[in-house]
Amino acid sequence: MTMLLRNRAVVALGLRMCSSHVTKGPLADAVKHSSDMSEFREVFSKAKHIAIITGAGVSAESGVPTFRGKNEKWRKWLSQDLATPEAFSRDPSRVWEFYHYRRELVMNKKPSAVHLALAECEARLKKQGRSVVIITQCIDDLHRQAGSKHVLNVHGSLMETRCMSCGHVSVNKRSPICAPLKNKGDPGPDVPDAQIPVDKLPRCEERECNGLLRPNVVFFGETLDSHILTKVEKEIETCDLCLVVGASSIVYPAAMFGPRIASRGVPVAEFNIHTTPKSEYFMYHFQGPCGTTLPQALAQHESEVF
Repeated sequence: MTMLLRNRAVVALGLRMCSSHVTKGPLADAVKHSSDMSEFREVFSKAKHIAIITGAGVSAESGVPTFRGKNEKWRKWLSQDLATPEAFSRDPSRVWEFYHYRRELVMNKKPSAVHLALAECEARLKKQGRSVVIITQCIDDLHRQAGSKHVLNVHGSLMETRCMSCGHVSVNKRSPICAPLKNKGDPGPDVPDAQIPVDKLPRCEERECNGLLRPNVVFFGETLDSHILTKVEKEIETCDLCLVVGASSIVYPAAMFGPRIASRGVPVAEFNIHTTPKSEYFMYHFQGPCGTTLPQALAQHESEVF
C-alpha cells in the first residue's frame, strides 16, 4: 500500500482533476451506505484512532471560495493555470498577486462550526486516551486557528513560504507579505497585472540568501511532500474510523485515502452537501451542510468517561 500511495503521489498533480473512477479489486466493493446517525454515533464511541480527511467544502463553510465553478477564474486566467511551477517561473509577479489575493482573503476568515467541532473533539478524546488526526487538502490555516493540533497539510499552506534558492520553509503571516503587493491582487477581469520586479517580490531572509520566495503549496504538476505522505500512510493504515468531510473526492491522491481505508473493513463516513464519486465505497453518508451534520456526529457520547 505504501508503494501504491507513493506512485500516486509521484504522478503529476496536473492529474488531480482527472477521472474520479476508482478501480475495484483491491478497493472495497461498492456498498449501500447508511445515514443512520445513531448507528454512526455508536461506532464513533468505540473508535480509538480517528482519521478525518477534509476538503475545500470545510473552508467554504468559513466563506473561503473553492476556486471551482464561478470562482475558478482569477482575472482572465484559470486558477489551476496559475498554480503551476511553469507559471511561477514565467511570471512570478502575476502568480504572487494571485496568492497574495488568496492569503488576504483567508486572513479575514474565521473558523467555522466544522473547524471548531473537530478541534473540540480532538481535545476531548485526547483526555480519554483516544486520538484524532486531520488530513487536510485545505491550504488555509483555519484548522489550526480553531485549535486542532494534529494536522497534516497534504497540499501545503498559504501561510508558509519556501525559498527557491536555499529551500528554507518558514511561517509567514505578514499582511501584505511585501510592500509592493499592498492593495494588489484584485481578481477583476479587467485589472492589469502589477508587473512587480522580481527583486521586489518576497525574498528569503535567511543569512546571505535573499532568494526568491514562493508559496509553500503544492502546485499542479508537483509531487507531494514525502515526509507528509509518510505520516499520512501511517494514519490511514492504523485508524479504526475515518470521516471524509467536505471533500469532492476528485483530487488525487487524497481521493483514494477514504476508499483505501474502507478496503480494510474500517467504517468510513462521508459528510458533504451532495454525494461524490466515492460515496458508494463508504459505510455512511450524511448529506447536508457539514456545519450542521458534523457537530452532531462528533458531540460527546453518553458512554464517554473522563
